[in-house]
Amino acid sequence: MQPTISIPQHWEYPRFTLGQRTKQGLIIGIEYNPANTQLAYQYGHGWRYTVLPNKNSEEVRHYSDDQIQMLSLAEIQQQLQAEIEEHQQHIKALQQQLITITGARNNG
Repeated sequence: MQPTISIPQHWEYPRFTLGQRTKQGLIIGIEYNPANTQLAYQYGHGWRYTVLPNKNSEEVRHYSDDQIQMLSLAEIQQQLQAEIEEHQQHIKALQQQLITITGARNNG
């Protein structure tokens, strides 16, 4: 069963989604600041996004709708291709370790 998130009818829908890649990084969290609340006065009314700028860092940043820029299709493709190549290199290294272990076990 797919998890469901319900958004109250009087809230606008977020422009961005969890897991979406943006120029600022990967969206890993979303929160809504209702009007006339302390959070809205502090950060602005509406959706606020938690973004992981670098997957190898613990740092996260927070942005409002108007601060986030979408990636172009070409930029998304480029990021995905780079990630695929990184994973392929990792797979090759693991395969080499497996060959080394298997060879050592057969010769020993």
